[in-house]
Amino acid sequence: MQTSLKNKTAVVTGSSRGIGRQIALKLGEAGASVIVNYAGNAQSADEVCSRIIESGGQAVSVQADMRNTNEIESLFDSALRSFGTLDILVNNAGIALFKKIEEISEEEFDNIFAVNVKGLFFSCRQASKKMADGGRIINISSSVTKMMLPNYGVYAATKGAVEQITKVLAKELGRRRIAVNTISPGPVNTELFRQGKTEAQIQNLADAAAFGRIGTPRDIADAVSFLVSDEAGWITGQNLCVNGGFAA
Repeated sequence: MQTSLKNKTAVVTGSSRGIGRQIALKLGEAGASVIVNYAGNAQSADEVCSRIIESGGQAVSVQADMRNTNEIESLFDSALRSFGTLDILVNNAGIALFKKIEEISEEEFDNIFAVNVKGLFFSCRQASKKMADGGRIINISSSVTKMMLPNYGVYAATKGAVEQITKVLAKELGRRRIAVNTISPGPVNTELFRQGKTEAQIQNLADAAAFGRIGTPRDIADAVSFLVSDEAGWITGQNLCVNGGFAA
């Protein structure tokens, strides 16, 4: 039985494609009014909104660069103006960079931390001020924080920061019954994941999982759907690894 999110409003950052797109669609299917955030692809964001609306839901696309705190604030204000409440935040927006630590430039370091950490941090800050009591915050990390993968140093560092922010915020917002959790996907079949990888490399990653396949955006969206449900109301400050046994 699918959780009903009727009369709830969800902000999903980076939801014009990939995992974020599927999360937005899943929450919309469950009855939530969805703010579909995008950085540059307005057409894709509008397509997500159209699918939600066609299925009987409500959705609005809002552009916001997660590196810009003024735009982040405007994103949350748009949610309140559009639907009157904020009940769910899924911090999905992020970028990846895979190089040896010795090859990372200062500019590259600053940019990935600006999106993956600064953007998430100030989204959490906005939610702390504007989210209704009893709300849900889901931060997307990665299973690579539990592994020792060459070329993942700076990316894993940003996701490690995400996991620590989650733990502290869960404690700070607990008295308001706002649950704050992390989801750490393994390899997921998205355009971004496949970029620069051969089929043999993708198969090797699939073989490393207990289930012998890489994940799908729907796998992650289903986990988000659970964590925002009433049934998950006693879960906070946790990191749910949704990876098919790819990492412990």
